[in-house]
Amino acid sequence: MNLFGLMDTSGEAMAAERIRAEVVAANMANAETTRTATGGPYRRQEVVFAADRGDPGFLDSMTAATENAAGTPLSSASLPALALPGGAAVAPGVHIAQVVEDPSPPLKRYDPGHPDAGPDGYVSYPDINPLTEMVDLMGATRAYGLNGAAVQAEKVMITSALEIAKS
Repeated sequence: MNLFGLMDTSGEAMAAERIRAEVVAANMANAETTRTATGGPYRRQEVVFAADRGDPGFLDSMTAATENAAGTPLSSASLPALALPGGAAVAPGVHIAQVVEDPSPPLKRYDPGHPDAGPDGYVSYPDINPLTEMVDLMGATRAYGLNGAAVQAEKVMITSALEIAKS
């Protein structure tokens, strides 16, 4: 991996986790929204992450040339980030593939006086559990912080390498 490859990978992960935290915040803010522009209750949103892979040809070549201790060829998914000649990085990363609606049906609560109540007196509310949302938010915050720590560690390593090169 080139000198700044880890920063790129961690930066991508931090951006993805920021979006995840924003989606969680939107879910929590709309936990009681019974009517949206489309007419129904708010639908909980979920983030779908996808892996970025480096140069597949190079990874496939490394896979064919490398075997684990049991003699089984390793998959390209199990290989670490590698560097191509000339410093081009083959760093796997992550990005947000899409934000999808939770398929769970809305919760029904009996409230005949509510303006969005149906003829049976039930109101449809989003199926949003604040506990689940807080756990998701804590996970996003933790992952963001860990990637920030990785960037800081790499900055220290780069500084140390520059000091060694000066002497």
